[in-house]
Amino acid sequence: MGIAIMLHLLGVVVWVGGMFFAHRALRPAAAELLAPPQRLPLWGSVFSHFFPWVWVSVGLILSSGLYMIMLQGGFKAVSLSVHAMSGIGLVMTLVFCFVYFVPYGKLVHAIADQEWKKGAEALATIRKLIGLNLSLGLITIIISVMSRIVFL
Repeated sequence: MGIAIMLHLLGVVVWVGGMFFAHRALRPAAAELLAPPQRLPLWGSVFSHFFPWVWVSVGLILSSGLYMIMLQGGFKAVSLSVHAMSGIGLVMTLVFCFVYFVPYGKLVHAIADQEWKKGAEALATIRKLIGLNLSLGLITIIISVMSRIVFL
C-alpha cells in the first residue's frame, strides 16, 4: 500500500500544486505584464505543457485510490472521508475533462486564428473552472489530513 499512497500523493501534488501556481502566481503576473496577443499564446503553451501531466496525475490518483479502497475491502468498508475524497476527485476529473475538451480547444483555435476576444473568453472560463478545481483539491487535502488526525 505504501507505493500506492506515494503515487497517489505525487499525482495530487502535481495537479493541485500546478493549479495553485497557475491560478495564484502565473495568472496575476501574466495579466499585469502582457497584453492579450502575448498573454493568450503564453497560456496556450503553459496548458499544452501542464495538461499532459494532469492526465498522468488523474490516472495515478484514480487508479491508486481505487486500489487502496479495494485493499481495504471495497467501498462498503471505507470511511466517510474516503467516500468524500472519491466523490470530490471524480467531480474534479469531470471538470478537468470539460476544461480540456471545450474551453481549452476554443482557446487553441482562437490563438491560431488570432481572435483575441474569443481567446480571452475561453481563458476566463478555464480560469474559473481551475479556480473551482483548486478549491475542491484543497478541500480534499483538508479532508484527508483531518481524517488522519481525528481517527489516529
